Amino acid sequence: MTTPEPPAPQPSEPVQDRAFRSPMGIAGGVFLLALAVVIGGDSILRGHGRTPWLALAALLMVIPVVVAFTIRPAVFAGTERLRIRNPFRTVTLPWGAVADVRAGDSSEALTQEGRTYQLWAIPVSLRQRKRAARQAARASQDDPHRRTSVTADVRDSKARTAPADQAVAELRELAERRGGLPECQGEPRVRWAYEVIAPAVAGLVLLVILSATG
Repeated sequence: MTTPEPPAPQPSEPVQDRAFRSPMGIAGGVFLLALAVVIGGDSILRGHGRTPWLALAALLMVIPVVVAFTIRPAVFAGTERLRIRNPFRTVTLPWGAVADVRAGDSSEALTQEGRTYQLWAIPVSLRQRKRAARQAARASQDDPHRRTSVTADVRDSKARTAPADQAVAELRELAERRGGLPECQGEPRVRWAYEVIAPAVAGLVLLVILSATG
């Protein structure tokens, strides 16, 4: 009597790609970039002597750094992997390499090898956590038959959770659900953001040279 062969594994259902970013960080970055361009541009156009060159070097150094810490950070959750874009490097983690995603004082992804990578794009806000806790307390006092005037958004579980904790919970669920799939295996990869580092270093070197020779 022959033993029936196990059914061939079916391809997993694709996951809709998700992108997590910090709206406040992006807004702050745009404001700082506009301020730097206005001040630096005025110095370049109206400055005398070495001032325009110093302003140009400062802009070359400042703009990449501002972009790196405000606009660049993002977390991309896909079908097979988690991609973390931090200020100066990009980390690609197949779901099988992710041991946990947690939010304490900051949001972090932990690998099976014990490495920890911060999620700059998902900042933890104690203020938002306190607000969510107040909403949860209000919801716990609501009438079980919902006969009070408490609004529906307070009863909604998402309204009672801080945005960072919601995002981390979604990423943790994806890691648990897809971590064992064959197509989600692999080694973590880290790539330095030379497109950000190079101009910032060049601007710093130029600024130092101009200041030293002035």
